[in-house]
Amino acid sequence: MSDDVTLGGGTTTGTTAANAPEDQADPELRMPQLHLPSLRPVTIVLTLCVPLAVAATVAGMVFTGAFSTGRALYDPGDLVTYGLPVARSVHDLAAAVTVGLLVLATFILPGQKTRPGEVSHAQWKATRWAAFTGVVWFVAAAVVLVLSGIQISGVPVGDALFASTFRTFLFNVALGQSLLVSAACILVATIIALVARRQSTVAVACVLVLFSLLPLALSGHAAGSAEHANAVNSLAVHLVGVTIWVGGLVGLLVLRRQIKKGFGVAVARYSTMAGWAFAAVAFSGIVNSALRLSSFADLLQPYGLLIVAKASILIVLGVFGALQRRRIIPGLKADPMNRRLFVRFATAEATFMALAIGISVGLAKSPPPVSQAPLTGDFAREGLLGFAYPPPVTFWRMITYTHWEWMWLGVACALAGWYVASVIVLRRRGDHWPVLRTVCWLFGCLALVWVTSGGPAVYGLVHFSSHMVEHMALMMFVPPLLVLGGPVLLAMRSLPVRHDGSRGIREWLLIVVHSRYMAFLSRPAVAGTIFAGSLIAFYYSPAFAWALRDHVGHVLMCLHFMASGYLFFWVFIGVDPGPKRPGYPVLLITLLATLAFHAFFGVALMESTGLMASEWWHALGQTNDAALLADQHAAGGIAWGASEVPMVLVALGLVHAWMKSDERTARRLDRKADRDGDADLTAYNERLQRMADHER
Repeated sequence: MSDDVTLGGGTTTGTTAANAPEDQADPELRMPQLHLPSLRPVTIVLTLCVPLAVAATVAGMVFTGAFSTGRALYDPGDLVTYGLPVARSVHDLAAAVTVGLLVLATFILPGQKTRPGEVSHAQWKATRWAAFTGVVWFVAAAVVLVLSGIQISGVPVGDALFASTFRTFLFNVALGQSLLVSAACILVATIIALVARRQSTVAVACVLVLFSLLPLALSGHAAGSAEHANAVNSLAVHLVGVTIWVGGLVGLLVLRRQIKKGFGVAVARYSTMAGWAFAAVAFSGIVNSALRLSSFADLLQPYGLLIVAKASILIVLGVFGALQRRRIIPGLKADPMNRRLFVRFATAEATFMALAIGISVGLAKSPPPVSQAPLTGDFAREGLLGFAYPPPVTFWRMITYTHWEWMWLGVACALAGWYVASVIVLRRRGDHWPVLRTVCWLFGCLALVWVTSGGPAVYGLVHFSSHMVEHMALMMFVPPLLVLGGPVLLAMRSLPVRHDGSRGIREWLLIVVHSRYMAFLSRPAVAGTIFAGSLIAFYYSPAFAWALRDHVGHVLMCLHFMASGYLFFWVFIGVDPGPKRPGYPVLLITLLATLAFHAFFGVALMESTGLMASEWWHALGQTNDAALLADQHAAGGIAWGASEVPMVLVALGLVHAWMKSDERTARRLDRKADRDGDADLTAYNERLQRMADHER
């Protein structure tokens, strides 16, 4: 198989070299125009991946009988029946390539040093190709949106009621809302990628395309009303992992002639990223499959056989990746221009990946063995919660009762594993890292698991007081433990430094923590306002009820409270590098003011007379408003009391640090006085003497 994928010949995309960044280190990178790939073997294989994925989707749906299921009430027509899975296959392939190209440009591809911050030629080409595939992605997303609206409503495009029903689908149906948000993010990211000339702008487009994947998790199977949280979370992780893995590989194949001498290093970086993506895809796939199947016997049914086929492809791809990491990457680092073996392996991988994506779309459009119908009747409460209604809460059950949120468990394990591995890297290098920081970080990860999968998460949807335990733990106990671990400082010391003008995780962390945006957020008054003001904004607005009834709202609540708590404690007790912090008096005054505001919120909640989120509690069968109001008052007491202990400890820590700082300053001045014979004091006394003589 030929190694060449030339970008010469054919028609141009309309972007000339006058708009392309120069790379003075390699004049060969200055190309006159950006052209579509000519029909070389690799290009042909990658092009054939599109019909291969579509064929796998259609074959999978025929195999599971999806085309003949659920059409008893009305027939949306062949255009919707067959066009929707085809459009979704193109949509997913374009999404993978777009995400992969932008991730490569942001984290993997070599940069240029002549004008720091601007994209190199390889990064520029990756971004422009991402803009092209982003247009395809957006068009496919629009087609999927329209066809999904027709499928849900049963009203064809030519019908007089189509406009009103489609508007209702867009703005009042969860599926339509999620697809609309995703399409809007795709459009904005594509426009940004089209005009991006700096690496920071490319990073913004990368974040947007990754975010546009998350609403799509709501458009797949949600496991009905049982375990819908785990189903949505696992699908979101699966989408992110697959697109980064598949798109990154395709991007390397297309852009390898532009990367040139840095190709071996780029492949090695991608291999590390692909390893994390493989772990995320495997873990989320296991969770998602377990929610779709009721027993191992279902693996012998058509739906289960497709899962087996997809898992087999995943294993094959894992073997390919291991072979590349052991045999091909070392040779590429020694001779980056010898790419023939990598191209053969990577092309075969891309083919298997396209087949797996097609099977995935077929699975998403096929009914699984586990019923996806909403739970009703005696199981309505379980349908609202997404899991079995828990027994009455006790102190012991609050500590020991669990319902595993697999995404948060995976995040906590990944954070703990990365931290321990980084500490081991430092120890092998002979560097010291305090044991107390490691202990704090690991306890913070354990606390995160307990808060998201233990009693606070389970009973937090059932009682206001238990919800406040969850809230206070997310804000007051998990963040300070993580902050004391010093993760940014550990990353700075353990991650490799880039010397080719590109930006890895270490470089992006430095840019973020020293940015003007972070300098503004890290002001004590700003951090304190976000920390304390979030309480008022959340509980005295519809956000509280939304977080209870909607999984997306609950996830955003957890992320916001952890982020605001981490920012607050990072400002006051953080050991990580960042913007210059103010003096201890300002920090102490701001901390005491925040503590007072927190206490005021707790007292206000204890004396409240109106019931918050009453519709949710009544839907759970709790109709005694007096008991609910008493529980709300108990939540106010928890908010007040839970804030006292960590805030007082932080205040004591600030006072101790202030005293230690004064002691260090005094010792420094004493050493200086010993060296110069106390010249400062002598000069001060002489100045006083001159002033006295002048007055006389």
